[in-house]
Amino acid sequence: MTNMSRFAEPMAQLIDELKKLPGVGSKSAQRLAFHILRSSDEDATLLADAIRDCKAKLHLCSVCNNITDVDPCTYCSNPTRNQRLVCVVEEPTNITAIEKGKSFNGVYHVLHGTLSPLHGVGPEHLRISNLVKRIDSGEVDEVILATNPTVEGEATAHYLSQVIRRPNVKVTRIATGIPAGADIEYADEVTILKAMEGRREL
Repeated sequence: MTNMSRFAEPMAQLIDELKKLPGVGSKSAQRLAFHILRSSDEDATLLADAIRDCKAKLHLCSVCNNITDVDPCTYCSNPTRNQRLVCVVEEPTNITAIEKGKSFNGVYHVLHGTLSPLHGVGPEHLRISNLVKRIDSGEVDEVILATNPTVEGEATAHYLSQVIRRPNVKVTRIATGIPAGADIEYADEVTILKAMEGRREL
């Protein structure tokens, strides 16, 4: 007898679907399902409509692969942004983090993942071809590789640096190292290494 069998079939099905969400286990899925059940018909319909609209109306930008409801996306079509400066990120959520800094005024390119041979993710699984196309069209002066400072992120940045290198295109990597407010004593060796490599003259 399964754990879900004590619930009515529609509830069990909802719990099963909610469990597919990242970070949602059985208990969280049950809490969410019962919250939805207790909500008003109007709220439940609004949630269902929002999910349906999200799937129906959102797609990838044909230029940068960001998730958008217009094509090209608001970054790629914004004349006030430096269209010749491209920041490469792993996921669309990374764009939000960079925008919080309010210092970057270029555009983006989203890979939708990183190279991970252990998980069977090779270059063909990432969205690289339209980045190469942008560079080869002569529309880019600098590419900033802003993949995460993980083993996969570093491998992806190294691979991309080889693939996109052109005589007239500057390829840079975001600096990593000791975060502001942190204690050097507790930093791991990779963080220390990156901090030393990224040092600059004062």
